[in-house]
Amino acid sequence: MSRPALCIILARAGSKGVPGKNARPIAGRPCIAWTIAHAQSSRNVGPIIVSTDGDELARISRDAGTIVTPRPAPLASDTATVDDAARDALAQYEASTTPLADDAPIVLLYANVPIRPPTLTDDAVELLTRTRCDSVQSYARVGKHHPWWTVRVDDASGHVRPWEGDVLYHNVFRRQDLPPAFVPDGGVVALTRRALLRHVPGASPGPHQFLGVDRRAVITREGEVVDIDSPIDLYVAEAMLRDAIAAQAHDARPSISGGAH
Repeated sequence: MSRPALCIILARAGSKGVPGKNARPIAGRPCIAWTIAHAQSSRNVGPIIVSTDGDELARISRDAGTIVTPRPAPLASDTATVDDAARDALAQYEASTTPLADDAPIVLLYANVPIRPPTLTDDAVELLTRTRCDSVQSYARVGKHHPWWTVRVDDASGHVRPWEGDVLYHNVFRRQDLPPAFVPDGGVVALTRRALLRHVPGASPGPHQFLGVDRRAVITREGEVVDIDSPIDLYVAEAMLRDAIAAQAHDARPSISGGAH
């Protein structure tokens, strides 16, 4: 078993795409509650911190038994980075306890992701600690939105040309013939304290410096992670979770055995 990771759940109150999405009810629970439940059911997760600037999100999180750290306004804007907010939460946590070791595992979870595979965080922490890499991120396989099928469209004339190269669609027309491609899905980021603090030698400066140099991936299947970025994501998550709840209720019903009595 891997060392229990410190879990930081990032829960900003504001959102332009879906206002108040982290507190929005989905299948009978606030969106953030699904992420908290996922963290609490992960065997490789220890203390759980929720970094938020929202009073309602703070109340929900405290009621669920997590540690709440207030998120300063400058770190809760549309332009604030997730790693800045995570470093602030870590600093507040370590101010009241012994600082973590540089290689200690830390998990970052986004409160706007109500659906994840049950073992996703455990898998990421296990890979992080087993390989001693800097970070592990979950990636989903790209389907019909594959980069080889991406084009440029002239705004004035509507003329279509390849995004790269000279051949439209790389001359591939069947989805099964596309080479494997993956995109970050927002399900989980597991990383060392050293990486989060941007202390990994050789890490390129920029918005992803906190992921370090040795970056690994855990792969999810299409639809296994749902993050709420637009209103349609709410409908998808609601339908999927209600189906899952109904299936669990059906499986829990006592069976009826036949025969004479």
